[in-house]
Amino acid sequence: MTQAKTDHYTNSALKIGQVDNYPDRVAGEFISKVVSNDSVNGEYKLIVVEVHEAALRAYAGQMFHLLCPSPDSSEVWMRRPMSIYRINRDARQLEFLYKVEGRGTRGIATLNAGDEFNIAGPLGHGFTLDPQWKNIVVLGRGVGLATLAPLSQLAADNGVGVTAILSARSPDVVMSRDLFEACGAKVVTVVDTDNSSEVGNVEKILAGLIAEKKADAFFTCGSERLLKLMQRLGREHNVPGQVAMEQIMVCGIGACYVCMRTFEVNGEKVLKRVCRDGPVFNMQEAVAW
Repeated sequence: MTQAKTDHYTNSALKIGQVDNYPDRVAGEFISKVVSNDSVNGEYKLIVVEVHEAALRAYAGQMFHLLCPSPDSSEVWMRRPMSIYRINRDARQLEFLYKVEGRGTRGIATLNAGDEFNIAGPLGHGFTLDPQWKNIVVLGRGVGLATLAPLSQLAADNGVGVTAILSARSPDVVMSRDLFEACGAKVVTVVDTDNSSEVGNVEKILAGLIAEKKADAFFTCGSERLLKLMQRLGREHNVPGQVAMEQIMVCGIGACYVCMRTFEVNGEKVLKRVCRDGPVFNMQEAVAW
């Protein structure tokens, strides 16, 4: 890390440096400013923070390591990894969609507009689009939709059509529909309450998109059963894919090896660090959620 500087735009401390040997992977520790932190529904909140322009290097699928305030009298010792929900470069803002669940996210929920929030990133490898792809399919469930949502921006910027299949327990907790639609995606909602989220029904939807040549690539996050479905269909129909993995992390830069997971590469089981080698991986190499 370089010596701390001052960001005169946000009057915030800033440290920037490379996280590995890739010159384009520059990460920093930033004191962002909370713009808003509002409830989306009974389970999820959306926090918007104003950041130094260096943090806007982030792209779809990458994450930040958040230093959560304590929701009680005890300290929150470790940062929490969180994928980027939306990047607003004109306003110099990042957005994070999160479920209020553990102590870390309960701490984030206490932040108000104007508060300072320490974030580190952008970290990891995100999503990529092959120039030959004209139409992609995004399939996610629950909070996994927050990770997939930036794909709508990335696809729109590259003239790629998107079909987004959004899965949830019930219609009131379906996430990211507005963001996908605003970027021109065709949205299909499947939920548990009417059994439309059953694997058999989702498979019919995917098979139809493949037949219509609307599935040049698959993307998923948030459900092992949906991952396995896309893996199988991808193998059967030669459709490539990417999966964003979720995992407990400590350092976020690959030094501690806490986030190791097993992958199968060319028929051989290998261990990879989700924070540094991912969090986005080749779908066919993922062994399990």
